[in-house]
Amino acid sequence: MLAFPNSKINLGLYVTEKRTDGFHNIETIFFPIPLKDILEILPLKNSVPDKVIFTNTGIQVDCSAEKNLCIQAYNLLDADFGLPPVEIILHKAVPMGAGLGGGSADGAFTLSLLNQMFTLGLDNEKLAGYASQLGSDCAFFIYNEPAMGTGRGEILYPVKVNLQGHYLALVKPYVSVGTAEAYRDVKFGEPELPLLEIISRPVTEWKALLKNNFEENILKNHPEIAAIKEKLYGSGAIYACMSGSGSTVFGIFNKPAMLEGLFPGCFYWEGVL
Repeated sequence: MLAFPNSKINLGLYVTEKRTDGFHNIETIFFPIPLKDILEILPLKNSVPDKVIFTNTGIQVDCSAEKNLCIQAYNLLDADFGLPPVEIILHKAVPMGAGLGGGSADGAFTLSLLNQMFTLGLDNEKLAGYASQLGSDCAFFIYNEPAMGTGRGEILYPVKVNLQGHYLALVKPYVSVGTAEAYRDVKFGEPELPLLEIISRPVTEWKALLKNNFEENILKNHPEIAAIKEKLYGSGAIYACMSGSGSTVFGIFNKPAMLEGLFPGCFYWEGVL
């Protein structure tokens, strides 16, 4: 079976407090975007020595099997349902450590594919429960519709965000920002206005209202990321912001951005929303 795990951007990201369990409470709008990986799962004969064979093409997934979210997703369902052996083939196009949720999407889509492949009968609510065990934003990719995320990001509320007809550009520099670095210096804060009110306003008003709490220190510590944001605004973006904890910066435009070549050494992608 074949699927195309897409990525996401965060429209605003407010870290409001640290929790007693060591995680942080946030407010954000998750918005799916059409930059995608390719995921295929094939059945294997029961006589194979390993229950999961993982094959990776494209961008290399640089982590151990224990941390690979596709394998973790299989193991979660296998523990409850005793799944047959499979081969998971992932062609990675979404950069990692980018704030785009690429790994989270791969894990969530693996859950959904296995559910279909072996007719496990899990609805989206139950799949989201498994996904939240993989990571804070994984449950979002089960529903894969614009949503407000609260708690760790796993508590989701459907929202309407009208970006139809706008164009999106993504720029990720060579540097990646680790989650530990991002949270170490983040300043807690809430939006000046309710987040749902902000995103209901025209995109041209977002620049003054819609913030990412991670930006202040990350842009200070990584001037190359700050320079990307400035260049996106200088090239006509009506809104630009870092996604997640970085290091990708996205720009929303009224017309095709056509910025390729302006960001040497960076990952660059553009598409229609």
